[in-house]
Amino acid sequence: MKKLSLLFILLISGLSFAQVTFNPGIRAGANFSHFTNNENYTYYWADDLYYPEANVNMDFKTKTDFYIGLFGNIRFAKFYALQPEINYSRQGTKLDTNVNNWNGQTLTATYLGIQLVNKFYFNKFNIHFGPTLDFLVEHKNFDTENEVDLGLTAGLGYDITKNFGVEARVKKGFIPVYYFNDNHSNVTFQAGVYYTFNMKK
Repeated sequence: MKKLSLLFILLISGLSFAQVTFNPGIRAGANFSHFTNNENYTYYWADDLYYPEANVNMDFKTKTDFYIGLFGNIRFAKFYALQPEINYSRQGTKLDTNVNNWNGQTLTATYLGIQLVNKFYFNKFNIHFGPTLDFLVEHKNFDTENEVDLGLTAGLGYDITKNFGVEARVKKGFIPVYYFNDNHSNVTFQAGVYYTFNMKK
């Protein structure tokens, strides 16, 4: 019993003297995004199954754009930090379709989002994942289904220096952003850099 009490006291003491640090930072890079669920179907005039009007093929190709954001890195331990983020992200897709007046169109969906990223550190590498909540601030060339997107992000980072690093993430939305003959949601791959400001005196 005495050993357990001593162990408990040591654990509490260790937690009380643990140093939690907060360091703000910025992140920016390139987005490679597209919508899910390519569409291939036959459109019938006036629901007449004997006289199809057209066969429609719609492939959602990758659109390249950018993201930029601010974060606060709350380091609880050598191996773990919680990183809230506010990000501006231009996403969307490019249409590859046999419908002439739509082919080659770029559909743009721009979001202002909040992310709560859990970061696990292994020497210079860090693994991160967490939930995302994005609010649509602009959309072009399509009518959106929803103005909010809820999703998950996961990725990998590498600290080149104490303050500067590179990162790669995948962000998957679960709420449909576009509907044509089916629901379509966001998939975004991000590759960029981050800089953390050292707040220690």
